[in-house]
Amino acid sequence: MTLEDLRVFTAVCRAGSLSAVARELGCTQSAVSQHVRRLEKETGVALLERRPRGVTPTRAGRILETAAADGIAGLDLAVRQLRDLADGVSGYVRVATGATTVRHFMSDALVTYRRRHPQVNLEFRTVSSGRGTFDALADGTLDLAWITLGPPVRGIEQRRVVDLPWMLAVPADDPLAALPHVDPADLRDVRLIRLPPNSASAAQLDASCAELGVRFAYDTGVADWDTALLLAELGVGRSVVPALPGLSAPGDGTLRLIPVPALRPLPVGWAVRRWDALSPPARAFADMVTEQRGPAAAT
Repeated sequence: MTLEDLRVFTAVCRAGSLSAVARELGCTQSAVSQHVRRLEKETGVALLERRPRGVTPTRAGRILETAAADGIAGLDLAVRQLRDLADGVSGYVRVATGATTVRHFMSDALVTYRRRHPQVNLEFRTVSSGRGTFDALADGTLDLAWITLGPPVRGIEQRRVVDLPWMLAVPADDPLAALPHVDPADLRDVRLIRLPPNSASAAQLDASCAELGVRFAYDTGVADWDTALLLAELGVGRSVVPALPGLSAPGDGTLRLIPVPALRPLPVGWAVRRWDALSPPARAFADMVTEQRGPAAAT
């Protein structure tokens, strides 16, 4: 049993396909199978169940996958830290997030962090899906991810930082702009700008509406919250968005933000593989963002 056997095996478990891992590694499917067979010979049990479309871990396979993933991530972290020591560098912090998150949640912390930790290399990466983010955290490619919190994910720890109330964004001359607050039921016949349909924030908004027996109608779609706010300000439409830090107060400028208090707030925060396995630079950055954007800072 080798470390490479375990790396290949965990990759197969995540992908659910021998051929997909072979393409990723640039080798043959037979070579991937040899790694799995070597592990099965060593352990004496079947680790994968072959199905018409790919493979899935057996019960024994899941036990080995969990142990191997934790061990490999820990070894990778140790190797990175040793390399940093050898190179005389304080370390790297790899964060999954986007421009909207950096602008509204991390800008102050980022400036302070850079001043206090000038030798740390900060890398911000955009990941196309939640599943991809969790996989990257699990295999050590990422240290931290700023996400909309959701159901528990095996092998991932989530930590809530702040709950964002929902607001209706409209231009200043909109008939709804003068309201002190709005009820979701009042928006049944209002066509809205839709948040990214596959995003966790859109899913949680839909779920919160369903709890109230309300379903919104949409006629425009956007890729992020900032674009929804811009279109609302331009008078292209109205949008229900989270109350992002740093937005203009209601009544300022050409955009009006009207509270929708009946909707369940949107929980956002950090996702990591294991908090106790974070490198000191990564923990320092996470703590700094939390301190500046947590409940105490938001009030």
